[in-house]
Amino acid sequence: MAMTVHCDIVSAEEEIFSGLIEFVSVTGSLGDLGVYPGHAPLLTELKPGPVELRKQGGEQDIFYVSGGFLEVQPHKVTVLADTALHAADLDEAAAQEAQKHAEQAMADKTAEFEYSKAASQLAEAAAQIRTLQQIRKKLGR
Repeated sequence: MAMTVHCDIVSAEEEIFSGLIEFVSVTGSLGDLGVYPGHAPLLTELKPGPVELRKQGGEQDIFYVSGGFLEVQPHKVTVLADTALHAADLDEAAAQEAQKHAEQAMADKTAEFEYSKAASQLAEAAAQIRTLQQIRKKLGR
């Protein structure tokens, strides 16, 4: 049996996942990061994107986070997300529409505030689409 560590994925609204995992992969502020049981303690900022879990027994699961933090302790891994969703709950059409809207808002540079807000919305929509593409790639669709 593979070694495991307890993992929690929580957002401001709710707890999304709690259980034993063999591995977790996230997109940190300095790039992709993989955590196995026994990893050194760590705290890092998360960029919008997928959180991939290999649960106890080898089952894979993917979640989307819009940003937040990853905390690794000797016996626990915690993903503190601004917003977190099970990847199956993502709506690709809505993400593409949000991406299109944000790109249009960025092209209309009427105010610096609006531009930065649109850039943030564009990054989040692109991360959601990237997460959905990674899911399809893993499932061979």
